[in-house]
Parts: sequence; structure tokens; C-alpha cells
Amino acid sequence: MVTTVQYSLDVIKEEAARLVDQGIVSRQQPIYCLGRCFSGDEWCLVECELERNEYLLRDRIGDLLSQEKWDEDL
Repeated sequence: MVTTVQYSLDVIKEEAARLVDQGIVSRQQPIYCLGRCFSGDEWCLVECELERNEYLLRDRIGDLLSQEKWDEDL
């Protein structure tokens, strides 16, 4: 039996945020740079989910991340 892992947009965003926090990728890099952090099969699933949600691989990783609140904004 083959188990298929599903990647929701929320999971992808969380993983992108974790990678940015760890300094592995930058918010300014294109989304396709995330591909090196996933296996080939996983990346295909991630890419399909991004396309379903109208993200382009050339969009910036920062576009995936939620708006951050800064202390000065409060």
C-alpha cells in the first residue's frame, strides 16, 4: 500500500516560516528555492498545492508568510 502525504497551504507556510527562521532560505528568495528542502516527490505535491492557491514559483517566499506584527505597530 502506498501512502500519499498531502501538503496543505498552511503546512507549506509553516515550513517556509521555519526555514526562514533557521536562515536556510530568505524571505526575498523565489518560492522555487524551497524545492531544495523537499524530496523530489514531496516537491511535486508542494508545487501542485501552491499552483492550486495561485502562487507562482517566481513569487517571493515572503509572499507565503503571514503579515508579521512589529512592536511599533501596536
